Parts: sequence; structure tokens; C-alpha cells
Amino acid sequence: MAENGAQQMSLLEKKIDDQIEYYFGDHNLPRDKFLKEQIQLDDGWVPLETMIKFNRLSCLTTDFKVILEALSKSKTGLLEISEDKTKIRRSPSKPLPEINDQYKDVIKHRSVYVKGFPTDITLDELKEWFNDKGNVENIQMRRTLQRQFKGSVFVVFDTDDSAKKFVEQKDVKYKDAEMIVLLKEDYFTKKNEDRKHHRAEVKAKAKHEKEEKQKQAEDEEMKSLDEQTGCLLKFSGELEDQTSREDLQELFSGHGMIKWIDFTRGAKEGTILFKSNAKEALDKAKAAHGDNLQIKKKDVTWELLEGDDEKETLKKIIEDQQQSLNRKRGRGGRKFGGRGGRRERGGRDQGKLQYQGKKTKFESEDECDQEPASPKKRALDDVKAEEVGEPASKQLKTENGSGKQ
Repeated sequence: MAENGAQQMSLLEKKIDDQIEYYFGDHNLPRDKFLKEQIQLDDGWVPLETMIKFNRLSCLTTDFKVILEALSKSKTGLLEISEDKTKIRRSPSKPLPEINDQYKDVIKHRSVYVKGFPTDITLDELKEWFNDKGNVENIQMRRTLQRQFKGSVFVVFDTDDSAKKFVEQKDVKYKDAEMIVLLKEDYFTKKNEDRKHHRAEVKAKAKHEKEEKQKQAEDEEMKSLDEQTGCLLKFSGELEDQTSREDLQELFSGHGMIKWIDFTRGAKEGTILFKSNAKEALDKAKAAHGDNLQIKKKDVTWELLEGDDEKETLKKIIEDQQQSLNRKRGRGGRKFGGRGGRRERGGRDQGKLQYQGKKTKFESEDECDQEPASPKKRALDDVKAEEVGEPASKQLKTENGSGKQ
């Protein structure tokens, strides 16, 4: 067995022992697909010829004698050396823990989040910095999807007390940089709170933007209303059921340019929006018909709208125009024409009238604020585990997260 505490390890031997025990340790082996496949082949034994293909070990040595000498001095008893000195395996007396919720909870309470390292730091430099911070079992360098180091790590200590002791230290620094140190559980709690706060800010921003947009629309509408003051003419009377917009269009042809007619066939009243002054159009039409302006020989009362009545009617017409235009665009039609009517024409060249669109709500204070769509759900910082112990031919890189004293 690789257990002989009588001899002192050299610095190189300790690195070799730490590295190989990391490969076969509780943190790496359960997620190392390649190494798990290898130990299935020969009752747990893995040839040294295979082991020296692991990147970090090969950087330390490829000499079997040096490796065996280092393992023979190990005090942990984790590994065994075969009788022919060509293979090693994890001792059957030290089986892997069952990876269940209880085990994960234990590891979580022994884990610490540390942030503030330079992004170009190496794992060896991290291990050296943590060397006097307690008995560290594993260092997990957190990386982006592009494999760039984030500057933060998750560190697993040997006990809860060791983890808490490290977190309670004051003014933890790496060189001159102050570090953020939190228990892993506290880190995720804070992350959740930050995410909720961010969602609230996004919602508030969206609400503010909606209100600003609505206010701008109302301002534009009021400006439009001001520009169209004096252009509305209301009519009412015992009209024939077949009275149509075309009849009104013909009545004012050559006297005023009609922009919109709010009238439904069979109704007894309606409103005409002229592009310019409605009184001038009415006076011209009356003069052309001997001051007795009728619709299909029916007497009609004509009224020029003013004040609040004028503004409310203009609001309704603007809504009808916009809804008609939106409906036409939704069908993939042209911007002008269709149920909304043709382009405005004056005099005898006027075409068919725009039909009235379905009325929609205008007052912004009656509308319910709609929440913006939730941001796409993301994992809590998608933690990437450090590379597993697979040979270079199988993966890009293998790193030892062990920091045993």
C-alpha cells in the first residue's frame, strides 16, 4: 500500500502525491468519466503508463520510480501500488462516498466563495496562496462558457469549522487586492437577492418607459388636436337608412377636403372631419345649395363642434384612424386604403371615404400596467468544475484542485 509515514517527502514528491490523490479523490473521481472507465477494466487498477498521460502529472514527472517513491511516502492510505509496481488504484477500504443530497449538503457547508483574484492566475499560484489558510481539499476555478477564468473560486475545506474560520478572517487580500469571502450558501443567497433586485429594477424601468411613451403619445395627440381645431362638423336628422358616406362626400365635393367621416349606415347623426376649416366648407356648400343643405332631400341640423365636445370627438376619430391603419397593416395590406379609406383628395377628385374603425380605449389611466417578460432564466453563475483527470488525448487540460497540507 502507498502508506509509509516514516519517510519525509520532498517538495516534488508532495506535488506528485497531491496530484494523483486528487485524480482518485472524492471531488474528481465521481465526475471523471475517463478515469472511471479505466478503473472498471482491471479491478480498479490503472497502469502508470496511462497515468503519465495526464497533463498535470506529466508536467511534474513521467518517471515511474519517482511516482512510486512519492506514493510510498503518502500518509493518507488512499492509494495502493500493485505488486509488480506498474499499476495503482484507490484502496477498496476507502470507497467513494454516495453522491446524494445529504453528501452535497455536507460539501456545501464546507465550501467557501472567494473573489478578487487576477484572471491570469494559475492553479498552482492559487494552491500556494491557500496553503496557510486551512486544510483545503479542493479548489474549483470558476470559468465562463468560453473557459475564461472569472477571478473567483469555490474552495472546499476539510470541515465546517475550517471553512467558517477562514470566512471570519478580517481583511483577506491577495497581494494588494481585497477579496470577497462568503460561505457558498451565503453567496447563493446573496445572488438570489441580487437577481430579484435586478428583476425589480427591470420592471420599474419598463413601467417608467411605458409611462413616458404614453405621455409622449398623449402630448402628440394633444398637439394633433390643437392643429385640427375648427375642423369638425356634426350633422343630425331623420336620415334615410341607406344614407352613406358617399352621399356626404358628394354633398361637400368641391367645397372642402374631407379627412374622415364618423358615420354608420342607418344612423341618424355623424361627424365630418375636414382637413381645413369646417365653417368655410359648410358655408360654401350651403351657398351652392341655396342655403338649404340637405342629405338626400332630408333636412339636416349642422353644428360646428367647439371646446370639450370638439376635443373628445377628435380623440375618438384619431383612435378610429389608428386602429383602422393597424388592422390594415396586420393583414399585410398597404399603408393607405382599405377600410381606413384612400389618401385624402380635395375638390372633385375626392375618392371614397374612410370607414370608421372600431373604437378602442384611449385614457391611459384606465390601462393596466403590463409586466415585461421575465428575463430568460439562468443558472446561478453556471459554475464550471475544474477539468477532470483525463489524458491529453481525451481532453484539453486536467488540473488538480487539491490543496491538502
